[in-house]
Amino acid sequence: MNDAVTRVFVASRNAKKIQEMERILAPLVPDVTVVGLDDVPFYEEPVEDAPTFEGNALIKARAGFLATGLPSVADDSGLCVDALNGMPGVLSARWGGRPRGLDLGRDQRNNELLLDQLADVPDAARSAHFTCSVAFVWAGGESVVEGRMDGRVIREVRGSGGFGYDVLFEADDRPSLTTAELSREDKDAISHRGKALRQIGPRIAEALGR
Repeated sequence: MNDAVTRVFVASRNAKKIQEMERILAPLVPDVTVVGLDDVPFYEEPVEDAPTFEGNALIKARAGFLATGLPSVADDSGLCVDALNGMPGVLSARWGGRPRGLDLGRDQRNNELLLDQLADVPDAARSAHFTCSVAFVWAGGESVVEGRMDGRVIREVRGSGGFGYDVLFEADDRPSLTTAELSREDKDAISHRGKALRQIGPRIAEALGR
């Protein structure tokens, strides 16, 4: 088997996200190496301007496949808060805006803004869910799946694991703990990304002839 079919490209520089994908894909697609943007020659990343998670995931996966020639996986995910009419949604990663002056870090800006926007929302109305669309593009075609994790936004930051809004989110399947307080195994079992990757894993295996 040549190198082009023993590696899968993940269109991301987020080390935690790549590791999470690798953990979940490992038992489904044995012996396949997952590589990220920092492991391949530079290419111009596309603008994620689709109005849906599925559309943005496809934009990234198609660009990755064209640039690398490798079977390419990309995801787009975000937090959808009921009290905010489903926002931040596809804008989750940039909800807090561009850095200004002394940058606090993107995740911290996003989380502080979200807490401010929900400050007057009672606990019973703080329901939310994470959505993740994962797109897989290879020589034989394209496939997109979606995963969802329901829960609620709490009032204070808790936990040191995960990334993004994990420190503010309690999943219905693991009440009283934020997803940043869960073990990697627990989070993988219930997360939106974990659910989507477990759906796409067999399709990747089939595409690679496993």
